[in-house]
Amino acid sequence: MEDKVLRKLFLGFIHIHILHHAKEQPVYGVWMVDELKEHGYNISSGTLYPILHSMDKDGLLEKEEKNVEGKIRKYYSTTDKGNEVLKEAKKKAYELFKEIN
Repeated sequence: MEDKVLRKLFLGFIHIHILHHAKEQPVYGVWMVDELKEHGYNISSGTLYPILHSMDKDGLLEKEEKNVEGKIRKYYSTTDKGNEVLKEAKKKAYELFKEIN
């Protein structure tokens, strides 16, 4: 039960992480999984890719496919909408941090 509740809570944080990194430079799935693990989020590619696709569909990310060593790799960058959502999320996260700290 607690794992399920925490997973739902952390899902929002994961979205913010993705937007943050995709704003800095284009990201791809395996790199993002590894980056999230460094921050304590142990999610699989099977969990991450639907999140990326959903964020792309919602207009927060845009996808560019590149041929890397004979394989197609999908890189994601933030859109203007994604940048605005990230900006608002940072404000809300800062307010929350101030309140709970």
